Amino acid sequence: MAAVTSPIGDSAPTSAAGDAPAKRRVVFVVGSGRSGTSTMSGTLQTLGMHVPQPEVSADETNPKGFGEPQWVVDFHDELLRRCNVQVSDARPSAWFEAGKLNNVEPLRTRLHTWLDAQFLEGGPELVVKDPRLAWFLGLWRSAALRCDATPAYVTMLRPVTEVVGSKQKYYAAPGSGRAFGEVNRTAAWVNMMLHTERATRGSARAFVRYHDMLDDWTVPLFDLGQRFDLDAVKSASANDIRQVHQFIDPGLRRVQLTWDDVDVPARLREIAEEAWVHLDRLADPDGDTPVVHERLDELRSAYAAMYDEAEAMAHSSALAARREGVASVPVAPPAAAGHRTPHWMRALIPGAARRGARRVFARLRGR
Repeated sequence: MAAVTSPIGDSAPTSAAGDAPAKRRVVFVVGSGRSGTSTMSGTLQTLGMHVPQPEVSADETNPKGFGEPQWVVDFHDELLRRCNVQVSDARPSAWFEAGKLNNVEPLRTRLHTWLDAQFLEGGPELVVKDPRLAWFLGLWRSAALRCDATPAYVTMLRPVTEVVGSKQKYYAAPGSGRAFGEVNRTAAWVNMMLHTERATRGSARAFVRYHDMLDDWTVPLFDLGQRFDLDAVKSASANDIRQVHQFIDPGLRRVQLTWDDVDVPARLREIAEEAWVHLDRLADPDGDTPVVHERLDELRSAYAAMYDEAEAMAHSSALAARREGVASVPVAPPAAAGHRTPHWMRALIPGAARRGARRVFARLRGR
C-alpha cells in the first residue's frame, strides 16, 4: 500500500480565475536507483501519463526500460559536475553543495522553459524520473509551480541489502573490491533515502514498496491515482491495465540478499537497518507520522556524526592519495612548461624525486 500525505509546504496552484486547481500534474519518482523507480515510472507511463521524450534506452541492466527522459539525465549530469557530487554520494555535505544550485536563476529559468514545453507537447500529466533528481528537488519544485503544475513525489522502497546487491551486480567496476563497494553503496543508500525523505516532507508524497508493486501493482497505483488526482490512472482502460500486467514481471526482483550477504561495519549496518524499518512504515496507511519523522531525523544526525568520524580517521589516507596523485604528474622543466610549478605542488613531491627529475631534464636538454 502507499501512504500519502496532503500538501503543506507546496500550495496547489490555481487557474487564472483563482477558483479551481490547475489541471497540470507532475509526479516525480525519487529515491535510490535499483529500488523499483523504473517500474513505477514505466507503469505510470503505460497507464497514460507522459514521460518526456526521448528516453534513455533499455539495456541488460534494465531490459524493461528506465522510464527516464534523456534530457533530464544530461541536465542532472551537468549539475552534478558543477557541484562535484556523485549520483550515489555518501557525503552528508553533498546535499549542501547540490543545494547551492537550487537558487541559481538561469538554471531555474532553463528548467521551467523545458518543463513547460513538455506539458504543451505531452499533455497535462507528466512523470519525471531519474535517480539524480533528489539532489535538485528545489529546482524541480520551482519549475513545476512556475508552470502552474501541482508537484507530487513517489519514493520507491526496497530493502537496502537488495539495492546494494543489485548495484554490485550491475554497476561494480571490474576489479573493484567487493567489501569497499558494499560499504560505500550502503552508506550512499542511507544518505540518499534519509535526505530525500526530509526534503519531500510536507509535500504531496507517497511511499511505495517495490515488493508490493510486483505482488499486485493495482493496489498502490490506483491509490496514487485517487490521492494525487491523476486522470490518466483513474480513467485507465482495460487495455492499459492489461499492458501493465505484461510490463511488470515478478522476475524483475532478480537480486534478493540479506545482511548475511553484505559485509559492512556494524554501526553502519545498525543505522541502515533501522532506517529501512522506519522508512518502510511510511508506506503503511497512516504511517507517515511525526513520530516516524522524529526517529528518521535522529538517524540522519547519527549517520552524519558517523560519517564525520570516518572521514577524520581516513584523513591520512586522503593526504597520501593526494600526494601520490601529485607525484605521478610529470614535472616539466620551466622552459618547456612555460611557467613554474607552484611551490605547494613541488613541496608535496619528495626531495629525492625532485632532484632525480632535474637530472633527467638536464640530460634531455643536453642532447
